[in-house]
Amino acid sequence: MSFLDQILVSLESTAWDVLPIILVLSFFQFAVLRKSIPHFRRIFFGLVMTVVGLAIFIIGLNECIFPLGEAMASQLSDPQFLSPEDPVVQAMLENGKRIPPVFYSWTILFAFLIGFSTAMAEPALIAVALKARDITTGAISAWGLRIAVALGSGTGVALGTYRIIVGTPIQYYIILGYILLLTQTYFAPKFIVPLAYDSGGVTTSTVTVPLLVALGLGLAHNVPGSSPLLDGFGLIAMAAMFPMMTVMAYAMIAQVIQKRRLSQPSA
Repeated sequence: MSFLDQILVSLESTAWDVLPIILVLSFFQFAVLRKSIPHFRRIFFGLVMTVVGLAIFIIGLNECIFPLGEAMASQLSDPQFLSPEDPVVQAMLENGKRIPPVFYSWTILFAFLIGFSTAMAEPALIAVALKARDITTGAISAWGLRIAVALGSGTGVALGTYRIIVGTPIQYYIILGYILLLTQTYFAPKFIVPLAYDSGGVTTSTVTVPLLVALGLGLAHNVPGSSPLLDGFGLIAMAAMFPMMTVMAYAMIAQVIQKRRLSQPSA
């Protein structure tokens, strides 16, 4: 299929995907509100740009992000890269056993940095951080919120990568993680709790999800004893859970620092 054919097919598919949204909005605009659409030309132009942008984005995912993520994961978890001459590793491979996690240090570091960098570049997170800064008149720093979310995302992806390497069932991580999260919710400042839970959702969006899916599947295909179905998925859940913890921790630390400053006698 030529590149032009790919664009046409992606445009058609994207238009059909967007059509239900258009029908719902049109029904409420004309049948319920019974008003014409203000600035129709500008809105129509924006709609066309949305469809074109989504179509090109999908092509970019299929042509670049998915192959690159799977290739990097496969190369970093390749036994020949991990320890090509270690007799222990070779013996484990011959017996079909999992290689100890210590040999995957570069893989886990790569997973953390991918989780951190993709969260920092996530458009949805940037928008939420800017709105939070404006509403709180600067009390919540946009950069501070983004870094807190990115640290949580990186930690979650790194831990999810470790889970794939050792083969532990994901439910243990999720259950324990949400027990800690609910406990933290009770002690965290009340104003940060809704924002923290929203931050976990916006972290796993257009930039993060494709890379994490490619990373997880690439690792599961290459780690001995792993199943792509059981182990290849789950990184997105980990990347969504830990940012909620780090955002609440960020607010709790900021609150403690503020209390200490207020308790100090003025000179």
